[in-house]
Amino acid sequence: MARALLASSAESRMSISHTTRQRRAGEVNGEDYFFVDQAEFLQMVDDGVFLEYAQVYGNYYGTSRLAVEEMLAAGLNVVLDIDWQGAREVREQMPQAVSISILPPSISELERRLRSRGSDSEDVIRSRMRQAIDEMQHCKEADFVVLNDDFNEALVDLTLIVAGESDNIRALTVDLDDLLDADYDGQANTV
Repeated sequence: MARALLASSAESRMSISHTTRQRRAGEVNGEDYFFVDQAEFLQMVDDGVFLEYAQVYGNYYGTSRLAVEEMLAAGLNVVLDIDWQGAREVREQMPQAVSISILPPSISELERRLRSRGSDSEDVIRSRMRQAIDEMQHCKEADFVVLNDDFNEALVDLTLIVAGESDNIRALTVDLDDLLDADYDGQANTV
């Protein structure tokens, strides 16, 4: 969704994170991520390079403070694809930041989407599901919540928020409390 937003918005740019994760086939250093080893990443943490950073699925990810500040100074909207902990750090350091949580319409749909990729083992899917559900519990901390029930409609909502026209976004079509109360025990529950 973020890539689609960027493709339609000349004044928006994606912040390219640094990561210790191994490069996947087709990924380009400096375009998809800045790939660094753990020692270099931790040195960057010590040097205060990151606006926010986190360890996710055993790998570190971080957002360069300088890169974000330079894009903002150039008058661009900067899109960060980060977890709730990173969003908290960014809001503390940049109170003017606008945070948006994007949620699936149900836990079962989230699991279906993960499985349809066909690239993850059962253990990885279960781990990602648990992590996603934990992440979703913090969606109410965001300034906006967008439901990704229909990709094109969710993209319109996201575009309106970035353009400062949030009064025109769709109302949520699910009860957030019901969605957030869903359990996952390796078998997704329909919400």
